[in-house]
Amino acid sequence: MARTGPTSTARRTLLWLAAIIIACTLAVGGGVIAGAATWAPKLGLDLEGGTQMILAPKVEGAGSITSEQLDQAVSIIRQRVDGSGVSEAQIATEGGRNVVVSMPGKPTDEERELIKASANMSFRPVIATSGNPAGAVAEADRTAEADLPVPTAAPVDASDSNWVDAALYKEYEATSCIAPLTERPTTSDATKPIVSCEPDTGVKYILGPVEIPGKWIKDASYGLAQGAQGATTNQWSVNLTLTKPEGAEAFKAVTQRMNAKYLVNANDPQARFAIVLDDSVISAPSSMAVITDGQSSITGQFTEAGAKSLSDKLKFGSLPISFEIQSEVQISATLGLQQLQMGLMAGLIGLLLVVIYSLFQYRALGFVTIISLVIAGVLTYLAIVLLGWAENYRLSLAGVAGIIVAIGQTADSFIVYFERVRDELRDGRGLVAAVENGWGRAKRTILASKAVNILASLVLYFVSVGSVKGFAFTLGLTAVADLIVVFMFTHPTLQLLARTKFFGEGHAFSGLDPKQLGAIPLYRGAGRIRTPQESLEVVKGKNARAAGEAERRQTIAERRLAAKEGQMVGSSAAGAAKPESSDDSKENN
Repeated sequence: MARTGPTSTARRTLLWLAAIIIACTLAVGGGVIAGAATWAPKLGLDLEGGTQMILAPKVEGAGSITSEQLDQAVSIIRQRVDGSGVSEAQIATEGGRNVVVSMPGKPTDEERELIKASANMSFRPVIATSGNPAGAVAEADRTAEADLPVPTAAPVDASDSNWVDAALYKEYEATSCIAPLTERPTTSDATKPIVSCEPDTGVKYILGPVEIPGKWIKDASYGLAQGAQGATTNQWSVNLTLTKPEGAEAFKAVTQRMNAKYLVNANDPQARFAIVLDDSVISAPSSMAVITDGQSSITGQFTEAGAKSLSDKLKFGSLPISFEIQSEVQISATLGLQQLQMGLMAGLIGLLLVVIYSLFQYRALGFVTIISLVIAGVLTYLAIVLLGWAENYRLSLAGVAGIIVAIGQTADSFIVYFERVRDELRDGRGLVAAVENGWGRAKRTILASKAVNILASLVLYFVSVGSVKGFAFTLGLTAVADLIVVFMFTHPTLQLLARTKFFGEGHAFSGLDPKQLGAIPLYRGAGRIRTPQESLEVVKGKNARAAGEAERRQTIAERRLAAKEGQMVGSSAAGAAKPESSDDSKENN
């Protein structure tokens, strides 16, 4: 039969905590072996330096750039460069025209292309496709060599083949979508058809006019697709949300038309729509159902990286203008490692003061606080390293400040718990009962305190930019680590220590000695309850300092009872003295 007592539960909880730490350590170790991670956390722009790029806007013709367009461009580029908000890249305008992007580390080619990519995001219906990388004309549009297509009527919708005329067909034949690629403009008339390529596959398309502009894309995300029964599959998908009502209504009309063609012939290119960025196709899925609410799921042979890339392009693809990288230079750290060392030194001083206070106030129990802080630090460090690997999290000096502030908040949780336990001991309970009752009272206080900390961190994170985000992020991260440590280490450890001789019998150096805490014993054995006066006399005889504490904690009823008993004792003593005095007087006579 499995043991389910507090001791067994405490041991299992400690084993789970050890398993979490080991799993995180192995994950980082695996990343290091694979060359994708390091044991040291990634540092921010202020501590490590990075790359500064000046983006110059590209405007067709004699158009000008408004301040609203530039502000929107800065906002979207910030999301492109730092979609998760934790790498603390700096994006600002320069001279009311250029955009300056400063980001830690060295950007990859993919990141450069993502920064340069304009907002020419749109959905266009597919009219024809080569269907293979060689660029052959689709069977539906193949004509005799001497003949060129001639529209027979005005197009009735954006998927109509009557959009294809001789000029467009010649352009289609002359375009190469495999290396060497034919150079093409990155902007086009949204009301006219275009010839486009899908660079990743080399497929060539004839696309109809824009039916859904990028500004109608509200949100995009990626994840594992769900099957018909709601079960999660192993296939990655991109989830798309359009604005209402314009985006949802337009998408409903498009999918109705394409779905009808898909049901007749699933291979019909006109059953597909292309997602176009800078006049290049990034995906061309088929419409297999009518989407009425503006929320759709794009599936295909996606890898996780591919689904994330498409999701990012959809979500952050609506720039009002396009840019080109005018210059790119490496910049040094704005603060440097010396400031990081000073920040770490400040943290160590704060930690040392907490250690001294814990040992002075709680004696041996203070070592539980010290070990808890160490475990909280290990969890926080592993989390920062893992986030640096997975989410490009960068630790800045502001983030270090958040960790230092969290040291005091973490120690505060332990103090609340220990003081609750000591209050229970003062009330005369045994240590085992005091630990359980004290935990029940302290747990609510700790949860309320950490909920406030996490809520404040979330609000600060979402309303701020730059280094303030780093401060808020680490503050919230350490609050979560504190909860894990208190629930999975501090309380289980105290449950086990309460059953040891050193702590259970209240050793003078345990920090849980009932006598030193001024406890009032409630029982004196054989079911006999001590009176308040007896309890006070016992304590006075053993420890004068503790006696004062016990007397101070007496209730009014206890004080009155003690006073009444004192008067009764005085009367009895006086009555016993009278006969003795009478005998003495007789003898004298």
